[in-house]
This record gives sequence, C-alpha cells and structure tokens, in this order.
Amino acid sequence: MTATAVRPTGLIPAPRPAADDTVAHTPAPGAAGRAVAYQRVLHQLVRRELRLLADLAAWAPADEAERTADLTRHADLISRVLLHHHRVEREAVWPALLAAAPAEARAAVDDWTTSCARIDHMLRDVATAARQWQVAGTVPARNAFAASCRSLADEVDAQTADEERTLLPLLAGHLSTEDWTAIAARSHCRLSAAEQLFVLGLALEDSCADDRARLIGGLPWSVRRAWRVYG
Repeated sequence: MTATAVRPTGLIPAPRPAADDTVAHTPAPGAAGRAVAYQRVLHQLVRRELRLLADLAAWAPADEAERTADLTRHADLISRVLLHHHRVEREAVWPALLAAAPAEARAAVDDWTTSCARIDHMLRDVATAARQWQVAGTVPARNAFAASCRSLADEVDAQTADEERTLLPLLAGHLSTEDWTAIAARSHCRLSAAEQLFVLGLALEDSCADDRARLIGGLPWSVRRAWRVYG
C-alpha cells in the first residue's frame, strides 16, 4: 500500500481543544479552540512555505527543468491550500462569526476581505510567473517567479498577523460548537491522498507538541493510521 492508496477525506483538520489553548490571553474552549488552532497552524504553514519558495527559487538554476517543475508544483499546491482556506473563511467562518458578533467583527471582516482579495490576485500572478519560467527557462523568468513568491510572502505575513490580532480572539469568544462542527464537516479541499499526507506533514513540521496532538487527534482514524504508517 502506498500513500496514494489512502482514501482522500478532503476535510479540514479539526484540532482538539487543550487546557493551554489561548488566543490573546482569552480562553478558547470547545470548538472555538479547535477553529483557532486550525487557523494558527494553517497560517504558519503558508507563511513558511511561501518564504522558502522565494529563497529556493532565487538560487535555483534557471534552466534545470526538473527543479523548476518541483518548485512551481509546490507553489501550485500551497496556492490551492491558501485559496481553499480563504474560501472556507469567506463562505462559512466569517458569516458564522458575523451572525454571533456583528458589531465587534464587521470592520475586521471587511478589512480581511480587502486584503485577501489582493492576495488571491497575487496567487494568480505567481501561477503566471511559474508557467513563464517553465516555458522560458531563463534567469529573468526565474527571478520574476522568485520575486512574485517574495511579494506574496510579505503580503501573507502582514495579513495573517492582522487576522490573528483582530479576528481570532473573536472566534475564540463567539464561535459555537455547532457552527465549527458544520464548517469542518462540509469544507472539502480537492487534494489527492498523497497531497493530503504531504500537507499534513507541512502542518506538523513547526507545530508545538500541543498543536501536533490536537491536529492528529482531529483527523479521521484512516488518515491518522496512514500518517503513522506511511507519513
């Protein structure tokens, strides 16, 4: 059995709450704690991988097709993960938060919408730069890809820092157990089984012990088994 034989679940990992789970010194009980943990781990993953892509591309040989393919393929994967994350927030997480705390959350959600629309546009720029590098194999094309990744990384750093400062404390205080359970159950990301295990590894890479335990504990048993055997 290989990793590709694992049946994809497409579900958002739902980390379990823990006694030490806090955001901005506000207790994050129950499902709200799981939602905040998911946001925090996903942000950390994307920030690290975009910055790493920019650094690796900057020194990669411009005309080495196999390495170019590896880097651009990884950029595509991270882009898909981030676009899915934004879609879940836009269509499910923030509407649930606004229903629970409209006065407190409205301005922060409006700012998030503007920032993430800009990031989604920049993701398309990265995809365009990736295709041009794959076709041209030149130093200018490689540099354009690296620069696009670096600009995107800077923007994501700023946006996620603002989100964690303004919106995550509101999630911790207002999101209900029923809302997060429903969001996690219906939020499917179209990744292959192998991609799911790979992204899980990326999420676990820099997580603290508590976040790792919550993340693994929130996965379906079949994915937990696949990770322990093949991950």
